[in-house]
Amino acid sequence: MNNMYDYMKAGAFLGGRYQVYGDIRANDFLHRNSNQVTGDGVWQHILTESSQNDVINMWGAGYAAINQINVFLAGMDANSAKFTAAPFPADYPATATTFVAEGRMLRALAYYSLLQYYARPYADGNGSRPGLPLRLQAETELGNNDLARSTVAQVYDQILTDLQFAETNLPLTNSAGNVFRAHRNTAIALKTRVLLSMGRYADVVTEAGKMVPTAAPFRAPTGVAHELNPSLAAVFAPAPAGTEMILAFPFTAQDPAGVQNQLAFYFLPNPQGGQEYNLNPEGVIASPNFKATDARLTTLLVRSGTPASPYLRKYTTGTQAAVPYTDAAPVIRYAEVLLNLSEGLARSQGVTNARALELLNAVRTRSGSDAYTAASFTGTFSIIDAILLERRLEFLGEGLRNNDDMRLLRTIAAKGTINAIPSTDPRYIWPIPSSELQTNTLITRN
Repeated sequence: MNNMYDYMKAGAFLGGRYQVYGDIRANDFLHRNSNQVTGDGVWQHILTESSQNDVINMWGAGYAAINQINVFLAGMDANSAKFTAAPFPADYPATATTFVAEGRMLRALAYYSLLQYYARPYADGNGSRPGLPLRLQAETELGNNDLARSTVAQVYDQILTDLQFAETNLPLTNSAGNVFRAHRNTAIALKTRVLLSMGRYADVVTEAGKMVPTAAPFRAPTGVAHELNPSLAAVFAPAPAGTEMILAFPFTAQDPAGVQNQLAFYFLPNPQGGQEYNLNPEGVIASPNFKATDARLTTLLVRSGTPASPYLRKYTTGTQAAVPYTDAAPVIRYAEVLLNLSEGLARSQGVTNARALELLNAVRTRSGSDAYTAASFTGTFSIIDAILLERRLEFLGEGLRNNDDMRLLRTIAAKGTINAIPSTDPRYIWPIPSSELQTNTLITRN
């Protein structure tokens, strides 16, 4: 079990790089150092099939995690008949099923995450475009490399099948404070993200309704009682406070993310971090839709240098911390579920939906910006525009910007001297890496 989680939180995958890449593709961060190792190729959209630090490494880390999970699942299946005999306790078959559910939830997360970079969005052809090689067999020897790409829809179908099994069989609560191990609400929350990416807005409403009451206070009624923390900064403390964080991957001094993978290294200024990326002064932080006193623009932002540049201070265990670079890597939190539901309602039940507005305002006012009213919206600024703008500020540095751009086929915005990338541009998605092209004779290029 620990091994599966360890592979998922590899620094090249969901332990840091994935979150960084998801934000720097767009226009809310500026790269200061032109360092290819730390994502300059991603930022500039100049990736190739042989780009080692991003295209090759993330694919390899993602599929390594998937295979570790497949090996675990195959082992559990092969040995299931033994679980009723000593030395296993009488209730071990049920425990084993929850372990399998954790594995399948993680596999769903891995496949979803890879789809957002290496395949065309679901909205392009309703999932008919080439997706990923759908590897479900445990590989313990060399061979079996040749596997054609399933369609995007087929990969999403497998993701939802895994998540449904996980929801049915995961425990209501789990160990490690219910943040670092999956439980039932983890699977439900991830389903809302997946369904949003598929444009299945009515289904988003159905799934999120399992975790979000029809009226405030918004707190998950079953399982872990997820709710917004009054302090967003507390959610990103070295030990996430409260129950807003639904899933994150932890690090310690003995189990670090690895050099140049740490989130604080990328986003904090010197001397605490590597000062790789500062916030774009012309990006979302410049929007007049947020109050200057919004905590996301004060508590979670720091200015440094001459002239002063804004930096994200969501991850704080920099070089001067007692245990440097041990911020947990976030995967999903309750604020996202609320905004997923808000958007699902607005798109499926109409932009005047009162509950959609209430959910948006719950996230917005938590940090101190004024609540929207129906009069806030015009023909050129709808509640959907407001939700998407809120997501940009709320999830800065958490890697969700790329997911949002992809699912809506939005142009990746220009920044500085870097041109915009429309959804028709070949650079809109990443190339299939040369490492896969060299070993899989059935793979096709993007």
